[in-house]
Order: sequence, then structure tokens, then C-alpha cells
Amino acid sequence: MARRRKLGNPLALAVMVLLSERPAMHPYEIAQTLRRRGKEYSIKINYGSLYTVVQNLEKHGFVEVAEVQRQGNRPERTLYALTATGREEMADWMADIVSVPVHEFPIFETALSLMGVLPPDEVTALLQQRLGTLEVQAAGLRGALRKLCETLPRIFLVETEYQLHMMEAEAEWVRDLLKEMAEGTLSGIDGWRSWHSTGEVPREWRDLEGEDHSRTQSADSP
Repeated sequence: MARRRKLGNPLALAVMVLLSERPAMHPYEIAQTLRRRGKEYSIKINYGSLYTVVQNLEKHGFVEVAEVQRQGNRPERTLYALTATGREEMADWMADIVSVPVHEFPIFETALSLMGVLPPDEVTALLQQRLGTLEVQAAGLRGALRKLCETLPRIFLVETEYQLHMMEAEAEWVRDLLKEMAEGTLSGIDGWRSWHSTGEVPREWRDLEGEDHSRTQSADSP
């Protein structure tokens, strides 16, 4: 089980990883590097808050000021470096993320679990709309990936490949669901339609809830 950390913002992890590559970097240089590597496709990056992230890392002893540069009349530039504590935190955090699956409760899963409240035909139209958007997004990401591959080794792009794969897998799953709904082979769809045509929850659905309640009572009995 992944442990609770002092900082949970993935952007903080990205900053530590970049600082592990170079002796010292200025926050603006970190932002530019993230942008060049296309990390906005996989990390929620708020470049305006990057300085705050760096300050929080310094507060917890994960980074430290390595140098303050002064060039003529230009403002001072503070360069930061990764501390030994920060390197340990970075490695441990990365190991947790890579090795321990975490259920993240995506909002689409929430909607799927509650979609019966909408009529089947409306859900069909909404899923078709989602599918169209997924196809456009996948095409855009595919193009961005090809462009990034021109300048970056694949090691810097595997997360974008993963994102594209998951997007394509979701699109394929939605297509299959739409097909079952159209053909009427989705288990429970008749009761679903009946509910929205009559305004009454199907009896078989109420019976299922009764069975679940009976099982719960049996399990709680001494």
C-alpha cells in the first residue's frame, strides 16, 4: 500500500526527477524542459504555480538553493538542486506509483455506474458523442506523438503511448457497449427501457435489492 506523503502533487515529483538529471535548474528552465518533452499530456502542469511547488519542496528539505545568479541589471535567478533526502523521496515515490495499482475513481466510471437514471436512447446519443470526441482526441495525440518522436527518445514518451493506448481501448469498449444497446443484447436493457416508459422501477430490480439485503443480514448473523 502506498504511504501518505508530505507532498502529493505529481508536478513536485516531475520537478525532483528533472533535478536528478542536472546539478541545478531554475524553475523557468524546469517549465521549459517539461514543455519541450510534451509532459502536459501526462502531468497536470500549472506553470504559474511551479514556483510554489519548488518552494514547498524546499520547505520539506527535498530541494535546496544551489546558486543565485546575477547578470547585469537582470533580476536574480535562483537555481535549485535535489538534496539527498529529496533523491530518496523521489525514488521511493516512483517505486510506489509504478508497483502499486491505485483505484482513482475516474468520473466516467461514476457516470457509468449511475447511467440508468437517463433513458437508454439519451445514453446512446451521449456515448456516441463521447466516442466521436475520443476519436478526435486520439488522432490529435497520435499526431503529437509522431512529432515528439522526431526529437525525443522513446523513453521520454512511453507515458504518452500509454495514454493513447488507454484512449483507444476506451473508444473500443464504448463501441462494443453501443452495439449491445443497439442490438438489445445488453443484459437488463428491457427493464431499463420499462423504467423510463412507465416511471416504475422494474420488479426484478427491486427483487435483486431484496436478495442483496437478505445476503447482508445472513452475513451479519452470528
